[in-house]
Amino acid sequence: MRAGLLRHRIIIQESSQVQDPGSGEMIQVWQDRWIKVPAKFEFVNSRELLAAQAVQSEVTAKITIRYRDGVVASMRGIHRGRIWNFTTPMTDNDSGLDYLVIPVSAGVNDG
Repeated sequence: MRAGLLRHRIIIQESSQVQDPGSGEMIQVWQDRWIKVPAKFEFVNSRELLAAQAVQSEVTAKITIRYRDGVVASMRGIHRGRIWNFTTPMTDNDSGLDYLVIPVSAGVNDG
């Protein structure tokens, strides 16, 4: 993947459970896993959107990043201050280790 295509920067976060010191209740929090990840962020065009509706009607964009082990659908990304919920990341067709395409949907996944 050419570096020039990865002109956006995203933050990839994962959720974890922590205990609230006041109440003792377990709460979900989001923590940065990787910051300033070079990425290609693009909205899905109408043809891709129609094809995606058969599987995932909420997919509105896709993020392409260099391959990283550990990126999973339960994570989320932040691009320009907006939260994007991940769906299943897909690897490239050749080696499977070159890049990941992550379909995303806009949402308020605040934990």
